[in-house]
Amino acid sequence: MKIYDQHLHSKFSFDSRADPKDNVQQAIDCGLAGLTFTEHFDTGPEDWSSCVYDDEAYSQALSSLRDTHGQDIFIGKGIEVDYAPEREDFILQFLDTHEFDLVMLSVHRFGQAQIHRKENWQDWDVPRGTRHYLHTVLEAVQWCLKIKQQHGRVFDVLGHLDLVKRYTQRFFGVNEVGQCDDIISQILQASLEADLTPEINTSTLRQGLNEPMPALSTVHRYIELGGMSVSLGSDAHRAADIGAGFSQAAEILRAANVPSLARFEKRVRHDITLPH
Repeated sequence: MKIYDQHLHSKFSFDSRADPKDNVQQAIDCGLAGLTFTEHFDTGPEDWSSCVYDDEAYSQALSSLRDTHGQDIFIGKGIEVDYAPEREDFILQFLDTHEFDLVMLSVHRFGQAQIHRKENWQDWDVPRGTRHYLHTVLEAVQWCLKIKQQHGRVFDVLGHLDLVKRYTQRFFGVNEVGQCDDIISQILQASLEADLTPEINTSTLRQGLNEPMPALSTVHRYIELGGMSVSLGSDAHRAADIGAGFSQAAEILRAANVPSLARFEKRVRHDITLPH
């Protein structure tokens, strides 16, 4: 089976120091068919000052890597856009004037607060904070649907749908996502309407949880609602983590009867049959 890692970062993201050539070599060593870089593009007021995204340098680096390794592996150019509806015009203009293989939408906040900062949880218990985060994800997907209706599809993949559990587990030793099936069903249904492919993010498998983002129950629900394919990503911020957890993720996808994996090239989705 041809496996593609479609969520990873390098020095072109603020929170990674990885050399892109090391990422490519690791993907080749792992036997991957391809990797797609998804560098952070965080435009929110609190994030923009730390955003190091440089499209010209990023594009040049990938072009050079394709010249060297393009016959051995697919090297995709992606971008991970943080949900920031107040910056909609800027985001849409940027995406319209730059070329990508994959555009990912991710949510890293509940409301206006960043979920990875423990001090932002002081007014929230885990169940309420978890629901608040998932409501924000639902808002983000509905925003995608509105944009699709007005402009056509702008976002391809929904990154780490239930990211909140990484931090509730880290801060409080608790994962309450399983109590939010009602909101998750709404997110999945809206994703289908927005033509937004959910990601299976394996980073939690190496960060203290025994399940990816999202868990098997959510993948089951996605298939029940009519979903056909998912994207697969390690969310690696260092080369050594590229492709990590993919064997376990494949077992989960088979258990949920997911028929195919989605890969993106020049914004076109190609479905790869998942063998059973």
